[in-house]
Amino acid sequence: MIKLLSHLSYVEITSPDVEASVKFYEEQVGLTVVDRIDGSVYLRCWGDYYAYSVVVSPGPEPTLATMAWRTSSAEALEEAAKRVEAAGIDGEWLDDVHTIGRAYRFTGPWGHSMTLHWDVTRHQAPGHIASIYPDRPEKRSKVAGAPRQLDHVTIATSDVDGFAQWYNDVLGFRIMARTVLDEAPISIFSVLTTNEKSHDLGVVLDGSTRAGRVNHYAFWVDTYEELLIAADTLMENGVPIEYGPSIHGIGEQTFLYYREPSTLRIELNTGGYRNYVPDWQPNTWKPSLGSSNFYRNGAMPMSMTESFPAADGPSATEEGVPDEIKEALLNPYAVQGRG
Repeated sequence: MIKLLSHLSYVEITSPDVEASVKFYEEQVGLTVVDRIDGSVYLRCWGDYYAYSVVVSPGPEPTLATMAWRTSSAEALEEAAKRVEAAGIDGEWLDDVHTIGRAYRFTGPWGHSMTLHWDVTRHQAPGHIASIYPDRPEKRSKVAGAPRQLDHVTIATSDVDGFAQWYNDVLGFRIMARTVLDEAPISIFSVLTTNEKSHDLGVVLDGSTRAGRVNHYAFWVDTYEELLIAADTLMENGVPIEYGPSIHGIGEQTFLYYREPSTLRIELNTGGYRNYVPDWQPNTWKPSLGSSNFYRNGAMPMSMTESFPAADGPSATEEGVPDEIKEALLNPYAVQGRG
C-alpha cells in the first residue's frame, strides 16, 4: 500500500458553552484564536504549521465532531477516498472546508467522523509575533507550559482490535501496540500511527452502545520540564489534574490529563520513542506490565474511563459478565497496581 496519510492536522470538538471553552484554551492552555465562523471558533498552538489545529463548535454535549488527517499527496487523497468506498463506506466530498478547500469526509464503521485533505493554508505570523527562528511559525506562547502543537486523538469503540485492523487495512495506519487484560483475552487499548510517532490515533475499549465517542485528544510540549510547569500552572489556577504526571509504558511518553469546561479530557505529553520500522510487529501488553503506568505503582483513576459524549444504553454491567471482568471493562486500568 502506498503511504496515504501523513499526520493528524486538526480536531473539531463541540461544547455546550463555546465561549467558556475558548476562554480556557486561551488563558489556561495557551492557544490563540484565529477565526470565528458561524459560531465555530478556530484556534492554534504557537508551533502549528497550518492555520489552526482545534475547532470548537456549538453543541449540546462534548463530542468529537471530526478528526482531520492530511494525506501524503493530492493523489493519496483520491486513493484514500476510493479505498474507503471500496470498504463499503459512503463518504462525501466537501469543496470549501475552511483553509483546506476540498476534503473527503466519512464516518467509519464505529461511528467516528474522519476528514481527509491535502490542501492547507500555512500559518503566516504577523510581524509582532513572528519568530526570530525561520522554522518556527511564530513566537512561543507567553502562557507557561503552552503546547507546541496538536499531537494525537484517542477514540472509544466497542471493538478495539476490529477498529485497529480496519484503519490499518483501509488507510494504512500502522498498529504499534495493544493491551489485553490480565484476567481475560479482551483487548482494551491499541495505538496506531501514520508516521514515526508511537501513535497519533489511540483506541480504548467502550463498554457502552453509543457509537463515535472520544476519550481525549492531546497536545505536545517540547520537554519534560515544560510538562511539569504546565501541571504546576494549571494547579495554581484551580484546574484539577485528573491523572499524572507519569509515563506510559506503551509509547513511553510523559503524560498529564485534565479537563476543559465542557468536561472533555485533554492530555499533554512529551518524550516517547520514534519508530521507523516499516514492517513493525506490534507487541501485546497487559496492564500488569505497565502499559498505562510505566512504573506500575498506581492505578489509573476510574474517571479516566469516561468518554464523550455520555454513554447510553447497556454497558459492561450486563448480567452474565464475571465480576472481575466487569470491573476490568468498567476500569481496565484498575489492575495496574497488581503487577
